[in-house]
Parts: sequence; structure tokens; C-alpha cells
Amino acid sequence: MTNAVLLDNVAHADLRVRTGYSAEFGDNINLALVLPTEFVFVQREYPILFRRDAKDEFQAVALLGLDKGENLFLHEPAWNARYVPAIQQRGPFLIGLHREVAGAPSREPPRREPPNREPMVHVDLDHPRISRTEGEPVFLRHGGHSPSLERATRMLQLLYHGVELARPMFAAFEEAGLIESMEAEVSLDDRVKYKLPDFFTINPDRLAALDGAALERLNRPGYLQLAIFVVHSLGNVQWLIELKNRRRAAGAA
Repeated sequence: MTNAVLLDNVAHADLRVRTGYSAEFGDNINLALVLPTEFVFVQREYPILFRRDAKDEFQAVALLGLDKGENLFLHEPAWNARYVPAIQQRGPFLIGLHREVAGAPSREPPRREPPNREPMVHVDLDHPRISRTEGEPVFLRHGGHSPSLERATRMLQLLYHGVELARPMFAAFEEAGLIESMEAEVSLDDRVKYKLPDFFTINPDRLAALDGAALERLNRPGYLQLAIFVVHSLGNVQWLIELKNRRRAAGAA
């Protein structure tokens, strides 16, 4: 549950945000929701996989670890990667849409509201990053946005527009016959193996075999490049294996 309220520079003049990454802040996760607007950044660091949500609709996730609650990039208080998924970067801030909020990891992203209603930044006052005594200020002395809030707002914009793009992107992938189930097995050594069930990905052979008309239909709205990002991201599975084996070796030492 969240205690999300409209962010106000008077009521919340003394609000501060604790920085860094830790299990306390909810960063000990092995999957993070990612949206098409950030695929270009995500694919450089993490495998991008698809899975079906509670409504049986596709969503994209970044694979961060092989065990539940394991984030191989989390080294408190740091996140050791060049890019952190926007859903984690935005911290306690959310976008208010009607009576719902977008960006909460425990809820499905809501539909974009009608154009005559402006999305507004909300803050979860019960979020563990929120403080009145420590961390970076949310507002400047005279009420302007602090650098911390500006960063969070950029992430919220990325999420907001990504939600709008995700559904038609997946529809286009399905229409082109690109999505396939992925029953991968990851081997750390001869004895330790992990299975990755219930995931989906882009079939690279089908992507390469598309004719000119199909490629044009994907390329015009920018979906072709997003499909290529997903395929390229799977090379990061090997990096996850290396990180996992380093952690195992450190634990055995």
C-alpha cells in the first residue's frame, strides 16, 4: 500500500529523499519492470524478457538476478551498472492519473488519462526513502524543484510515455509473429543450473526473415529498433552468470 498525495512545495517544503540503493528501499529484486522508452539504456546492461501480467497482457522486465530477491547489481549503497531501471530511479514519486497512480511496482500501469487532464507528480509519504531530517531536499529554499526532484520527474516522464507505447508495441510484435516462449536453462557450472520458466522473448530468426513490408510496418513507429534491442539484450545473460559466480565465490571465501 502507498500513501500517495499530490506533491506541494508548501506542504512538503521540508521533505527530503534518502539516496543510494538498498534492500531497505526495495532494491533487492531479481526482476524490474521496464518500458519501451528505456530499452535503449536497459539493453546495454540487462537481459530484457517478456512475461504475462495478471491480465494476461505482455510486459517487459529486466532480469537482475537468478534467485528470488536477488539483485546482482546491488552493492549497498550503490547499484553497479551504468543504468538503473526508471521504476527504481523514480523512488517515492509517482504520477497521479485520476484516482490511480502510475509507477507503483505493485500495481498495473493505468491507462493514460484524457488530454484535458494534466498528469501530476505525487509522493508516497510512507516510502522508506522519505525523511524530514536526512537526504536530499525535494524543493529549493524558495520552492523550486531540487536536482533530486528534477531527476525523478525525468524518470516519471519516461515511465508515463512508456506505458502509452507498450501495448501497441506488443501488439505489433505479435502481429509479426516475433514473440516466442523462452524455456532457457542457465548453467553456472556442471552442478548448478537455473531454469527461466514462463518468459518470452523475440525470436531472432523470425525477425531476420521478415519481408520488406513487415519490416516497414515495424520500423515506421519505431518498433523494429525496440525488437532489435530485446534480441541484443540477451547477450547480458552471460554477464549475469559471471556476477552470480563472483558472488558465490565471495560467499564461499
